[in-house]
Amino acid sequence: MPIRQPAKPGCTSLAQHSDLSYNISAQKIRHARDEMDTLEAIRNRRSVRRYKSGAVPKADLETIVDAARLAATGSNRQPWDFIIVTEKPMIANFKVSCAWIETASAVVVVVMDPKSRWWVEDGAAAIENMLLASTALGYGSCWVEGDALPHEEMFRSLLGIPPDRRVMALIPVGIPAETPKPGKKPLEEILHWEKY
Repeated sequence: MPIRQPAKPGCTSLAQHSDLSYNISAQKIRHARDEMDTLEAIRNRRSVRRYKSGAVPKADLETIVDAARLAATGSNRQPWDFIIVTEKPMIANFKVSCAWIETASAVVVVVMDPKSRWWVEDGAAAIENMLLASTALGYGSCWVEGDALPHEEMFRSLLGIPPDRRVMALIPVGIPAETPKPGKKPLEEILHWEKY
């Protein structure tokens, strides 16, 4: 299923799928780029750590977070909140995790409720959806967790996050200035049928 509304004539748009519960306004989706389907987004997704200058439109950032909101979640608990940070002085505070974050146009802070039994799994599903949506929209993004967690208290204080919530990850988003080519193991090396 396409992540974006098609720009090509004759294609079915998200707005025409009345049976889908997507809260993506057709007005918020630009028609300048062609759609990218889910499998293409999966194949093209990379961890981007270098960004060009230029803002990511608010509508695109909302679309990225909306993809996170639609992720699978245990017992439909949806134990998350997302903070989109676009102000450069605030983004500069995140460089204590990784200096390159400062070049991102926006950072999505993933805030989780640890009282939920599956908060880690649910957060991971939401983050992957954001990474794929970013790719489908033509942006670069990266999952920053291990380098961010040691600064969780600082981020919680800066962003006014309640003490009973966890900062799970930072997701920088921006116009990619690189196309990393990580080596992935071939399918035949990791796929097993019926038994290991």
